[in-house]
Amino acid sequence: MASQNPVAEAPNIWAVAQEQFDHAAEKLDLDDGMRRVLRVPQRELTVNFPVTLDNGDVRVFTGYRVQHNVSRGPGKGGIRYPQDVTLDEVRALAMWMSWKCACVNIPFGGAKGGVIVDPKKLSIREVEGLTRRFTTEISPLIGPDRDIPAPDVNTNAQTMAWIMDTFSMHHGYTISGVVTGKPISIGGSLGRNEATARGAVFTLLQASDALHRPLPGARVSIQGYGNAGSIAATLLADEGASIVAVSDSTGGIYNPKGLDPARVSGWKREHGTVVGVPGSEEISNQQILEVECEILVPAALENQITRHNAPRIQAGIVAEAANGPTTPEADQILHDRGIFVIPDILCNAGGVTVSYFEWVQDMQSFFWTEERINESLKGIMDRAFESVHTMSTRHEVDMRTAAYMVAVARVAEATTLRGLYP
Repeated sequence: MASQNPVAEAPNIWAVAQEQFDHAAEKLDLDDGMRRVLRVPQRELTVNFPVTLDNGDVRVFTGYRVQHNVSRGPGKGGIRYPQDVTLDEVRALAMWMSWKCACVNIPFGGAKGGVIVDPKKLSIREVEGLTRRFTTEISPLIGPDRDIPAPDVNTNAQTMAWIMDTFSMHHGYTISGVVTGKPISIGGSLGRNEATARGAVFTLLQASDALHRPLPGARVSIQGYGNAGSIAATLLADEGASIVAVSDSTGGIYNPKGLDPARVSGWKREHGTVVGVPGSEEISNQQILEVECEILVPAALENQITRHNAPRIQAGIVAEAANGPTTPEADQILHDRGIFVIPDILCNAGGVTVSYFEWVQDMQSFFWTEERINESLKGIMDRAFESVHTMSTRHEVDMRTAAYMVAVARVAEATTLRGLYP
């Protein structure tokens, strides 16, 4: 296996997001004024708020909520709780959410939020207190018609339940549509938990047909065996693919003859890691990107495929289940090598699409069957892939550029039609 990838040398994530936008704007010959409008977030809120810890101490936390563009509808984007989250990271993710929602043509704008915290070092009561106070601080920006948070890194359905309850208590009645990714019992949607992975698999099925590369028998390596990665492994195995390598934050495992996703998931539940599954070889989280396979699924963090390891990627298709896993320099290397990349704003848009379904169900107080949800998701993902692939073919550009061209054009059109106020 090859050496580790020096991720620390990767560029600033906000600079990456702006560079990707600039490239698409150039291809679209976008008006200079519109470029200036869409290149920066519309709103940025930084809050510093106190939380009383279990021992009686008071600690002040810093959090962010950024809305990039809301011309096509309410802001939509997750809230994350990593100890190293930055305002630049939240800006980039908010911008990507604008393009993601536009790419799959759902009526949301882009937003994102985060708190600088390691929740593993707090008790459940402390995390609840932090969540409720953060919700109060950002409440002027959020709401079912304004900005709709969702789970992200280190947050989950319980976090969303606390946010919904806090926001509802402020208004005196239940407002379930203020967040998505909630528990089913309080307005969540069937199919939401599997949506990101299922959407990625739908795009892989489309790519398989477009490239005439059968999915059955294809070897798959998955970096990140969390929610999206583990479910994608199961769904791809159901399609006949062979999962040869997976990893989580503790390390990776490899077996060229294939891994059983159910067995790996069971081992992780019992041991807290994928490392050590009987019959597998231990490899690093970066080596997982370079194993011999037909399909690589980065489902972990940003800036994982860089100029350092892009020349060693062996997969023919890269399906970005994570946000921003590939730097612009690496993008060019992969394109020059003929590697087909399904970009994040298309590949992992299944999550926000079913979040849209959840919001619609909450607003109507009428809930769908899981069969209807999955069928509707497939229709949206298939149409999105087709529009991006057509743009790629017509303009002879890579799939990421094509996805950005589709998305930026839609946001620019909405912004132009609405005009500039006053």
